[in-house]
Amino acid sequence: MTGQDPTLEYFEAQALQALGGFPAPFAALAAQVQLRVAEWPSPDMLADLGIDDPHELTGLYEGIPLTQKSVQDMPFGPDIVWLFRRPILAEWHDRGDVDLPDLIAHVVVHEFAHHFGWDDDDIAQIDRWWE
Repeated sequence: MTGQDPTLEYFEAQALQALGGFPAPFAALAAQVQLRVAEWPSPDMLADLGIDDPHELTGLYEGIPLTQKSVQDMPFGPDIVWLFRRPILAEWHDRGDVDLPDLIAHVVVHEFAHHFGWDDDDIAQIDRWWE
């Protein structure tokens, strides 16, 4: 990228493209999760995770993993996957060895892995980052 850093809309478009690459059974389940892109994680998110530096959090899954859900659970709202633009951009600039769409896709897969209860072998089938 040259000039101005990519917008929140760019990040969302890249994240949706990554979701489009999920295998059919997972794509249908992923569609039930809200995807949100923000500049930074909120202070409450950081405090809950015991993180002092907001650059350390590129994404976050909020919800109950499918492997732990029960029909007896009271719904508290939709599951949400967050992407944080500024921390992702900082990592991208610092690394200098990865394309931004690939980094965004990696964060998307990682956060949805929390939702699906995936292990590294499951992730590697979708995200070649792990090879």
